[in-house]
Amino acid sequence: MNFLREAVLAELVGGVWHTTNQDRFLRIRECGAILPKPDISEHERWGTAVGPEGYPYVRSIGGVSLFDFRGFEAESYSAEYPSSSWGYFVPCHLSWDSAVWIEIDHESLGSAFISGGELLARRKAEDSFRRIMPLIEAAHIGPLPCRAFKRVFSVRREPDDPLVSALKAGRLKAAGGA
Repeated sequence: MNFLREAVLAELVGGVWHTTNQDRFLRIRECGAILPKPDISEHERWGTAVGPEGYPYVRSIGGVSLFDFRGFEAESYSAEYPSSSWGYFVPCHLSWDSAVWIEIDHESLGSAFISGGELLARRKAEDSFRRIMPLIEAAHIGPLPCRAFKRVFSVRREPDDPLVSALKAGRLKAAGGA
């Protein structure tokens, strides 16, 4: 695992997160919520190449996809779920130069929040074959209000990224650090 991925993952582990790009983050702030069906083109969305029958599970139930990184351990998870695409998004979506990570106060969401484990169980109970990242993909049903944001940070791939510099200088906890 590269340094930037390890460093960003160290910030994400223990929380529930949503990731987006800079432009979409500004739109989220403007409308006051992360929308299950934002006004973006289909080709910009994850998993829409084959049309509605191929949409990811969370989208098919009217949810906002979240990462449930509580208790996450990358090496053991990847060994158990080698087809999971979490690495496509951490530190940022492979087709983006940067990403915004939004930590979600999942406890404030009530029954609209579905944890990674609950979501996987629901998908199995429905006998659905739609895509999901087992155990680490969670959902919020309906618009997720900005008031549920705990913190936000941005990360860029460039080596001069201030986050990378801060992590290398030891100002933030890095993966494996105490």
